[in-house]
Order: sequence, then structure tokens, then C-alpha cells
Amino acid sequence: MKVARAHARVADTRRDWQHKLSTAIIRDNQAVYVEDLCVVGLGRTRLAKSVHDAGWSAFTGVLAYKAGRYGRTFARVDRFFPSTRMCCVCGRVNDRMALDVRSWTCPCGSIHDRDVNAAMNVLAAGRAESLNACGAQVRPALVPAPREETGIRPHAAYSTRSVEAIPVH
Repeated sequence: MKVARAHARVADTRRDWQHKLSTAIIRDNQAVYVEDLCVVGLGRTRLAKSVHDAGWSAFTGVLAYKAGRYGRTFARVDRFFPSTRMCCVCGRVNDRMALDVRSWTCPCGSIHDRDVNAAMNVLAAGRAESLNACGAQVRPALVPAPREETGIRPHAAYSTRSVEAIPVH
């Protein structure tokens, strides 16, 4: 029972942190773009404890539903997008880099911090993914269903007729 209570306390604390941080992020920003990470793959590395502790998948899920609630733009960038290896100035994609390489110089002459460069690339890719060629939103805003559309067949519960006999308007 003590172990179960300790696990429940940790889970509640993590969920509380996710909700507080996601609310702050969504309220402060009009658009949020995240990279869709392979959490299962990262769970097999030496970063496993940190990745699972943060609850990245649950956190991005909370961000997505809160963005919809507050009318903000939310998009996930594909996990295979080379955000850390691509130069945000010229667009050149470099060879694979080890994780200990924190800054690098592109042949175009620009010097990049790995994390800042990745953030700029995710921002550009997220904007491109959420907009179509004309610059309009690809996905329409969420609109609540009219009251009469809340049920599939509102008269089906009160009728003894078969489904085929119910007129559809």
C-alpha cells in the first residue's frame, strides 16, 4: 500500500506539472510546434529515466488538447526531420553528429548552437506544416456541433422501427 501511494503521488505530481506548464505555454503563445520524438527509442538509451520521467508523450497530448481549447495553433514536426543537422540559414543538411557536438559551423559560414538551430528549424517546419500554399490554415478551427447533431439518430431510442425505416433529414 505504501509503494502504491508513493507511485500515485509521483504520478499526480507529474500530471499537475504537465497541466500547469502546458497552460502557461499555450496562454503565452499563439502557436506551438513540437518535434514528434520516438519516445520508445529514447527509452532504450542512457536518457531513458529522464525521458520517461518527463512524460513527453503525455505532455504533448496535453499541449495539443489545450491548444484546441484556447484556439491556438499546434503542430508536430515529423521525427525524421533533420532539425539539428540542417542549417537554418542555407538549408544544407550535414552528416550525422554525435550528441556531444553542441555547436557546429556550416560551410556557408554561419556558426550554430545545436539547440537554437533545431528550434529555428522546428519553427519553420511547423509553420510550413500548418499552412497551405496560399498561407491559410490547413485544418479548420474547432467548431462545437449544433445541439441537434449531438446524437447520430435522435429518434432511434424512442422508435421500434428498424434503422432503415427512420428518415434522414
